[in-house]
Amino acid sequence: MTAAAGELSTMVRRCPVTFKPFRIFVVGVGFFSLCFLMTSLGGQFSTKRPGDPPFTTRAEVLGGQDSRGVLRKISDMLEMIMKRMDTLSKLSNTTDTRRLDELSSALDRIQPMGLVERIQAIAQNMSDMTMRVEQILQRSMANNRVRDGAFGFCEIPKDPRYPDCSSKMDWMRARWTSDPCYAFYGVDGSDCSFLVYLSEVEWFCPPLVWRNQTATPTLKPLPKKQAVFQSDIGTLLEQVGTGKESLSFMKRRIRRLAAQWASGARRLQDKLHSRWREQKRILVHVGFLTEESGDVFSPKVLKGGPLGEMVQWADILTALHVLGHEVKISVSLKELHGFLGVPPGRGSCPLTGPLPFDLIYTDYHGLQQMKQHMGLSLRKHKCHIRVIDTFGTEPAYNHEEYATRHGYRTNWGYWNLHSQQYMTMFPHTPDNSFMGFVAEELNETERLFIQRNKVNNMAVVYGKDASMWKLQGKENFLAILNLYMEIHGTVYYETQRPPEVPAFVKNHGLLPQQELQQLLRKAKLFIGFGFPYEGPAPLEAIANGCIFLQPKFNPPHSSLNHEFFRGKPTSRKVSSQHPYAEQHVGRPHVITIDFNNTEEFDAAIREIMRIDVEPFLPYEYTCEGMLERLHAYIQNQDYCSPEVLFPPVNMSWALLGGPFIPLANSRIFAWSSNMSSFSSWPPLSALLLLSSLQGQSCVEACQTEGLICEPALYRFINIKEAFSALDFRCDGVESEMNHLFPAFSAEHAECGLQHDPLLFSCAGSSPKYQRLCPCRDYRKGQVALCKDCL
Repeated sequence: MTAAAGELSTMVRRCPVTFKPFRIFVVGVGFFSLCFLMTSLGGQFSTKRPGDPPFTTRAEVLGGQDSRGVLRKISDMLEMIMKRMDTLSKLSNTTDTRRLDELSSALDRIQPMGLVERIQAIAQNMSDMTMRVEQILQRSMANNRVRDGAFGFCEIPKDPRYPDCSSKMDWMRARWTSDPCYAFYGVDGSDCSFLVYLSEVEWFCPPLVWRNQTATPTLKPLPKKQAVFQSDIGTLLEQVGTGKESLSFMKRRIRRLAAQWASGARRLQDKLHSRWREQKRILVHVGFLTEESGDVFSPKVLKGGPLGEMVQWADILTALHVLGHEVKISVSLKELHGFLGVPPGRGSCPLTGPLPFDLIYTDYHGLQQMKQHMGLSLRKHKCHIRVIDTFGTEPAYNHEEYATRHGYRTNWGYWNLHSQQYMTMFPHTPDNSFMGFVAEELNETERLFIQRNKVNNMAVVYGKDASMWKLQGKENFLAILNLYMEIHGTVYYETQRPPEVPAFVKNHGLLPQQELQQLLRKAKLFIGFGFPYEGPAPLEAIANGCIFLQPKFNPPHSSLNHEFFRGKPTSRKVSSQHPYAEQHVGRPHVITIDFNNTEEFDAAIREIMRIDVEPFLPYEYTCEGMLERLHAYIQNQDYCSPEVLFPPVNMSWALLGGPFIPLANSRIFAWSSNMSSFSSWPPLSALLLLSSLQGQSCVEACQTEGLICEPALYRFINIKEAFSALDFRCDGVESEMNHLFPAFSAEHAECGLQHDPLLFSCAGSSPKYQRLCPCRDYRKGQVALCKDCL
């Protein structure tokens, strides 16, 4: 029986899960072996009284060689049993292990004594130990599933709510060593560790019962704090950091405009009547300045490289800081990892904890870096992201599946964000949010200086990089301009290699910002060559009293016909070098002509010399205007909360008279005031419904009525009742993924509703469709906000 016990114990040790029921049996075999030996030998060692229990021995024991041999056998058996018990103790929890150790220690403390006393002591301890082991093993059997998990034998749960669990398990078995982050989360190659990871870290498998987690723990939200306007920029400058010329440029700009930001904040505070504002935790990750993205901008800051992006980022940082939010700044992957809690490895795993930010401002480079290093957390938290996107991203390019199917896939876009999570430099794409930047404002003293010191025949060329002077045809119009005006340039050059500019151009070289400001305050004309597109310099020139003369593009430049725009996620047609200046500022501050028409160009120069203009800066490009706009976005734009279904399933338009009412003497319909209110920003009071002409976009349709297309209101017109209000007779109503829908096809008398909200788009047109357009009004000087949006 001793050998059998040993073999069974060995089997249990080799297969601790399969042979769990044999544990008590092993102990029993050893125990009753001892009983058998003592009983069978009892007559040799003692005289037994009637009624004595089997383990009771008399003191009259005779010693001898036989008794010592038997005792040695019993001792050997007990030693074997104790070894087996030691193995079992390791399989139990810490408390049980401690109890078994105490039992073992008690046996070890038995000192040599008389044969009967020793056997009696051993028997008593064996009895106690058996009772305790039985209790331990009973608990072990009760926690069967826990033990299974501990030993790595786990079945894959079959739950229809987690259809990917099995395939993810197969992937983990094959690839868990591909990234050290899995080991960081406790994955060790066993199925149980895979299941723990997939159920508690990546959420592909259901919660595991043997983990004693009946529900996902909910974190208590942090208490809300009030945002307070702040004018001290010292802490902001410390966060921006050093070591890059781009950062030095941004810090100089922040310092130079600090007083204007403080003044703008005071005016906005008065306008808001000290309204309570929630302070947000905000991360600003400037991806294009990271070494990992190449940081092509920093080396060019002092060599005439583009500064528009750095101007905008400096102003975004300052605006967020002045509004009183808690801002963290990252310009490296190391900083990004630290702020987000990225686990060590290659970026395959989610973050180590909840997202510590309410908002993340980044660019396309930063978005790509987050995808590489945040794992599945990016999908979970992307509603918090705002992408600073100079030229804009239209919904057809943003929707990955739709873009791939219909030929809109580019190197950018395809992130499946809400279209208004993209934030542009100019308000040229209402599908996106207009972020902007600021231009320096003049005080009365500076305005008087400009009026007294303007040089009527002085022109400054927009182009500080030598490559901009190599455009074809520039010699013709520069020669005409030279007949009337003295031409100045600010082209970067190195001493040993002067730039290739005409001899009659007075080149100042690359000027610091303050010196450039002084040059613009003296000049009458600021002239563009057609490139760069949509930069901040023309607005700065106009703000300093210059007239901006720019070329008209015929046909307009777009991704279809111009290399610069090819690959950008927009079909927007650019009609001039600076469409915002052309459309939102216009004459007399901005004159747009065909530079290839020498007569038209000559007439424009003579007109410019005759007229006088005062410095002009659109309100939306002042510090107050940018603070107002950004404040409204932060407090009202929410893409993380699920939108309430519209229309509600139980709503009957017939009883309510329909959601739209016609405006007098107009083809426009307003939202009915007697309708039930629905949560929306912009509010439904701003909604105006109209239809486009065939081949016209909603951007154009709204503009013809002096309105702005508002994509956030699309869901309220994506209903059959909108077609009825506009008197469209539908033979059929279909719902499909189409960035032009909702729309009416006159050819087939069909009405199409939008199936996917991510494709609601103000942009896009087709001669086949008349589109349904949600328009709104806007605040004077602030096209991003409706009159009731603040």
